[in-house]
Amino acid sequence: MFNITGRLSDDCLANKKKIEGLKGLTFTEVSSQFSFPETTKADVLIDGLFGTGLNKPLDGGYAGLVKRINSCPATTVSIDIPSGLMGEDNTHNNPSAIVRADLTLTMQLPKLAFFFAENQPYIGEVRTLDIGLHPEGLASIDSSITLTEEQDVENMLKPRKPFAHKGSMGHTLLVSGQYGMAGATILAAKACLRSGVGKLTIHTPEMNNDILQCTVPEAILSHDLSDLRVSKAINTYEYNTLAMGPGLGTHEETAEALRSFIRNHPGEIVLDADALNILGNHPEWISDIPQDSILTPHPKELESLVGKCTDSYDRLTKGRELAIKMQLYVIIKGHFSMICTPTGRVFINPTGNAGMATAGSGDVLTGILAALLARGYNSNEACRLGTYLHGLAGDIARDRYGEESMVAGDLIEALPQAFKTLQKSKHLI
Repeated sequence: MFNITGRLSDDCLANKKKIEGLKGLTFTEVSSQFSFPETTKADVLIDGLFGTGLNKPLDGGYAGLVKRINSCPATTVSIDIPSGLMGEDNTHNNPSAIVRADLTLTMQLPKLAFFFAENQPYIGEVRTLDIGLHPEGLASIDSSITLTEEQDVENMLKPRKPFAHKGSMGHTLLVSGQYGMAGATILAAKACLRSGVGKLTIHTPEMNNDILQCTVPEAILSHDLSDLRVSKAINTYEYNTLAMGPGLGTHEETAEALRSFIRNHPGEIVLDADALNILGNHPEWISDIPQDSILTPHPKELESLVGKCTDSYDRLTKGRELAIKMQLYVIIKGHFSMICTPTGRVFINPTGNAGMATAGSGDVLTGILAALLARGYNSNEACRLGTYLHGLAGDIARDRYGEESMVAGDLIEALPQAFKTLQKSKHLI
């Protein structure tokens, strides 16, 4: 135990006395000098130097001790949080002064920093330990950042009524596809249909007609005047939901059509991929997007909207600010996708895996979100349920194919099982 100040809190002093009374345990209290023990691969080093209250980078002797820990061959287990890592913002932290744990045993709840990719080298494998905090006490804490749980999305599911028909299950318009990018349209369209929408119309260049008629026969096609790209907007009043972006391209003609779609659609819109890239080139158009619309950027697409980000925490902060300022939903896609809402609340999605890091996964999410909105889910429900289903389908596909061999189409094939998993307790009498 390190006690360089010569002072201990009452709790620490009580625990010290308990440890000193244990048989077979050697206890050393370091007050000035310390000689680091020799370790081997067979040893386990337990790190409990600092907890979640740390608010500045480690320096001096503690930084040197951390470097020594990281250089030793022993397996390192951190208690609650690796020493040197701050619980949320590590933008200005010193990477060399953070313990690189092989295993982190965190207490009761994961820390926000655990959900950021750049902190993976420090946290290793994470196990959350229940330390007996009262569920009602936890539930009474109003946190602005929440981890979505299975029960949350189960409660959102809308049972399909026995007398439902295609006209009552929503109609989505998907604006998608330029020459050479019909695949993105197919993935978004199939995901939309697999997510329960009643009807789907695809507005696309005429050159996509044959491939879409063959691969997505359930969809209605609306041909653009251009053979190569989307060039003109159409009336969208008959559609419950509008989704734009997959394989769209960023040609100026397409950009003007996008602007017209955004200005004239009466409801929420799902914007992804090239729709976001166009908005990045024309940021003044963002204010035209209807409130409660959903943007689904990956990190690079987000930066085109909010500027360069230094790390994941900065990305979350700027995404949150964009959502509040423009009254939009911004889903920052990643291993733990983060849903930023117009109220400033953030919902972290826990499902999904590294096998989903493959082209087209985002197009699948677009289709799912568009279907849920058309079905009558509000934007908050669509974002939380949609990202959860998307990740759950990825987890099912991983079990079938393994992470290395997954492709985006596997997510669509797994969607029925994902819905069935959540619907297991939902029955309409």
